[in-house]
Amino acid sequence: MAKIKVRNTGELIQGEENVRSFLEKQSVLYEHWDPKKLPERLQENFNLSAEDKDEILSTFKTEIEDLAARRGYKTWDIVVLSENTPNIEDLLKKFEQVHTHTEDEVRAITAGEGIFIIKGDDSVGYFDVILSPGDVISVPEGNPHFFTLTDLRKVVAVRLFIETEGWIAHPFEDPAFVK
Repeated sequence: MAKIKVRNTGELIQGEENVRSFLEKQSVLYEHWDPKKLPERLQENFNLSAEDKDEILSTFKTEIEDLAARRGYKTWDIVVLSENTPNIEDLLKKFEQVHTHTEDEVRAITAGEGIFIIKGDDSVGYFDVILSPGDVISVPEGNPHFFTLTDLRKVVAVRLFIETEGWIAHPFEDPAFVK
């Protein structure tokens, strides 16, 4: 279940309804899908074949299509990051820069963990959303953020797009951001 850490106060927000309420106030969509729907062999598998990825998409077909219909997403895929990912360190360095997109950035975690660092409103500042299996988040278009891994350093996620071109990162310089 997702947890939120507000960086400027150290406040920790836990519990599905508390997380959803906080994120809603920041215009960030949060949902929770049932990760136990996946066959056990895919629940902690970070070395997926094309067939495994298709099976994950098929397992969550109803949820994906429902979210896509509500939010206008037209395409989706699976991303896997782990110690088996070529150039993982370089990739993470590239990810760990505050940026924006011309469409939402959506992740539905099916295995492992990830963190979205998101710029909230002026009263909140930056906050970390620590995601685990079943957590679904959509960071709105134009909202400064970045995604990285937890110390577990493994994640499998469904990504949804309106157009893959809209997902290009645009650097966001913010002197208020501290890693």
